[in-house]
Amino acid sequence: QLQLVESGGGLVQPGGSLTLSCAASGFTLDSYSVVWFRQAPGKEREGVSCISRSDRMTNYADSVKGRFTISRDNAKNTVYLQMNTLKPEDTAIYYCAAKKLLLSVCVLSGDAMEYWGKGTLVTVAS
Repeated sequence: QLQLVESGGGLVQPGGSLTLSCAASGFTLDSYSVVWFRQAPGKEREGVSCISRSDRMTNYADSVKGRFTISRDNAKNTVYLQMNTLKPEDTAIYYCAAKKLLLSVCVLSGDAMEYWGKGTLVTVAS
């Protein structure tokens, strides 16, 4: 079965950290650009971070730049999102999505993504 599965969400206090995982099954993720999105209640989906195939490019939304880090472990067929200095406004469901690209680029867009995970909830509250 071809799928992405997110994990690692939970409840954390402001200033805390979480690491989200996006694991692929049924296909090899290292040929894909992977994007992390989030959607808070009542808000539109937002592209948070992305990593290109071959890890040559990463991008971050201004709202998370300097606090979040995206990375990939090809041996585990998994992409991670390390989130530090979390704020209440980071509360959302976080999704990962993947798109196969020939070029080593990535953009914070959900257009034409081939695979989507079902999401993991991150709640930042004291």
